[in-house]
Amino acid sequence: MAHLESHASGRAVRQLRSLLRGLPGRNSLEFGEPIPCRPDSAGIRPESRNFGKTRLRPFRLQRQRPRDVYQVNMSETRSLRKQSIPSLLEKLEQNGQRIIAPQPAGPSGTPWFTDLDRERHIDLEQMTAVSPKSGLFPVVEEILRFRKDGKQVVIEGDKVKVQPTVLFGLRPCDARGLRILESIFQEGEPDVFLRERRAATTVVAFSCTAADPDCFCTSVGGGPGDTEGSDLLLSAIDDDHFLVEIVTPKGKELVELGAGLFEPAKESEQTKVLAAVPVRFPIADVLTKLPALFNLESFWQEQSLACLGCSTCAFVCPICSCFDLEDEADLKCGSRLRCWDSCGQRLFTLHASGHNPRSVQSQRWRQRVMHKFSYLPERGRKARGSAPAEGSTSLLGCVGCGRCSRSCPVDMNLIERLTAIAESDL
Repeated sequence: MAHLESHASGRAVRQLRSLLRGLPGRNSLEFGEPIPCRPDSAGIRPESRNFGKTRLRPFRLQRQRPRDVYQVNMSETRSLRKQSIPSLLEKLEQNGQRIIAPQPAGPSGTPWFTDLDRERHIDLEQMTAVSPKSGLFPVVEEILRFRKDGKQVVIEGDKVKVQPTVLFGLRPCDARGLRILESIFQEGEPDVFLRERRAATTVVAFSCTAADPDCFCTSVGGGPGDTEGSDLLLSAIDDDHFLVEIVTPKGKELVELGAGLFEPAKESEQTKVLAAVPVRFPIADVLTKLPALFNLESFWQEQSLACLGCSTCAFVCPICSCFDLEDEADLKCGSRLRCWDSCGQRLFTLHASGHNPRSVQSQRWRQRVMHKFSYLPERGRKARGSAPAEGSTSLLGCVGCGRCSRSCPVDMNLIERLTAIAESDL
């Protein structure tokens, strides 16, 4: 353990020793290596939470309390009966719209955002385990093809082909995440693929009437009824009706396509009931203290002790945007693919020389946190040419959906990590 003393705090070292005690053949641990979360764990790998049939656990939105009541500006609102939703979706399909919505997938029935099936079994009662960002930023997409023509290489298929699409059944945090994702890809040289896809997409979000302990949208500038990033926002008024807020011209066009289904909202329907999501930590303190923590290796070592580097958090996140480019080719032709990747994986920064500037997991965890809560806000500030107000959350790389905490196989809760940053004694 001597090689860890210079990198980790005394408390972290004592924790390492207690966890390693009694494990056969393991009396030391490499710096940054994953360790068991509990002293009674078997072996060196952390225990996984038991979510039953699925590790990516959603939560049911109707079970949690309390709730808050909000008044709505009625100038751009309509009313929609819940039983009219299938008819609305049918009209949109007849108009040539591709519809992506949360639907049960696999034997566990966990809702995923997928193309609408014939049965239209949309699940609006659960928070999906995975975000809807693949609707704009596919897991794998072909960005061009190439072929050999004599001594020349001909590039083909570099034009973006998109179908008018409706992302249906998002939560406000997801819609806000899409806006941030779009801003990331439009910085510098705009990404034409995401830009064209977003231009052809209408976002229909649903307010949250409940939240679980992993939700923290209000801590990062959002809210359960936030309209940012949405074209339409639907909020439950009662068991039979939604209040429809028209946020953008795209939303208004969708309402016009569903003519006969939307009705003028009555004055008695101007109150919507939303989940009460408490502020979990002071975000202003996080933003202020992060830069000074960068070189404190012991802090990041302790924060990342349990991390496996599996990148589940990145793949369920609505904002994470790391990708890899791969060419698949033979001697005559080939294609270039863009695939999701994660800066939390060792190979992401591995150089051809063998050098890796982020060789251990603590450095990769630091990169994840710093990118979301320091680098991205700073880049946004420079792009705008002005300093944001103290504690500003408009440029954060996190919307507080809580998916990373729910899906982590070793219970690394982001709220706890950010609280530790806010409470750190520099």
